[in-house]
Amino acid sequence: MINPWFSLFLASFMEVCWTYSLKALSMQRIKEIAWAHSLGQPALLLPVLPLLAYVGFGLANVWLLSLAMRDIPTATAYSAWMALAVVGIKLVDSLYLKQPFSWMSVFYTSLIIVGVLGLRRLD
Repeated sequence: MINPWFSLFLASFMEVCWTYSLKALSMQRIKEIAWAHSLGQPALLLPVLPLLAYVGFGLANVWLLSLAMRDIPTATAYSAWMALAVVGIKLVDSLYLKQPFSWMSVFYTSLIIVGVLGLRRLD
């Protein structure tokens, strides 16, 4: 059986991936696909990849979070899952997408982490 905290970490990673697949998703581009002609040219189906990623990451996220919640109290698991996801999203925004860095953002994200650690100590 998988360690519940490792499952929670993986669920948070899937949440980060799910968030960015949602950001990449364009329903307009999917609507514009000429499905009858696309089967012979797989490159025309590329707009569908973010949708498939969205569904896959979303399902993996929920499944892994549910595994973690079997052994970790629900409030603690949910708080830790969300805190890890927020930190992951912030890291991707800052390091990969080159969003502006702010020490206040680091401070408030740290408060989330301290809160989760506090909940963890209560269990």
